Amino acid sequence: MDHQELARLAHLHHPVAAPLADDTVSALLRRAVRRGDERVLHLGCGSGAWLLRALTAHPQLTADGVDPDPAALTAARTAAEQLGVIRRLGLHHRAPTDFVPPHRYDLALCIDAAAPLGDPTAALTTAARHLTPDGTLLLGASFRQHPDDLPALVESITTAGWLPVHGHTSSRTELDDYAWSRTGSLTAWALEHPDHPAATQALQAAADQRTTWLREDRTALGFVTLLLRRPAATD
Repeated sequence: MDHQELARLAHLHHPVAAPLADDTVSALLRRAVRRGDERVLHLGCGSGAWLLRALTAHPQLTADGVDPDPAALTAARTAAEQLGVIRRLGLHHRAPTDFVPPHRYDLALCIDAAAPLGDPTAALTTAARHLTPDGTLLLGASFRQHPDDLPALVESITTAGWLPVHGHTSSRTELDDYAWSRTGSLTAWALEHPDHPAATQALQAAADQRTTWLREDRTALGFVTLLLRRPAATD
């Protein structure tokens, strides 16, 4: 079982692939979608949870999702067909850095709990290429639970020319729920499929992630989601 399949199993019972509660996801989307007819791009969309919510809530909105995992995109397409939004959703099987957009977007999402700590540079650069001048970026990033780390992260973003118009720092409950959901989903799948060739691998992955979370990351890591815009260009 490869990393992508393990990740899909780990996120079976969590609303999105990030430490955000269901209500938080809804609130962030309400702030991000300003008009309701936006063109939306999600870089690293996985099974499309964010885009499906936005498309369902806004009948005039259109969206594109980009992800290197074909099985996740298949799940996104199936869900979109069931929800009746597939005609407004484009799905692209490639790495986000290789995506060549057909047009500019009003809103881009880059919310990756596994992104390099404190290094949003690549996401900011990629989003800037794909957004309209007044477009909005919803960026999620991990940071170290050190007094200087979150300020330094935000400062690096503002130095790159982006300004936060809204933000959410994941709570201890959200962080714990995400960790327990990931490891629990893997464990439950392995227990329910004891004869599967990957059952032992899934149990070991869950144990490793659980140990790392409880012994290291639980007190060391945080997660912030920022809604970002750029000032209008001046001559």
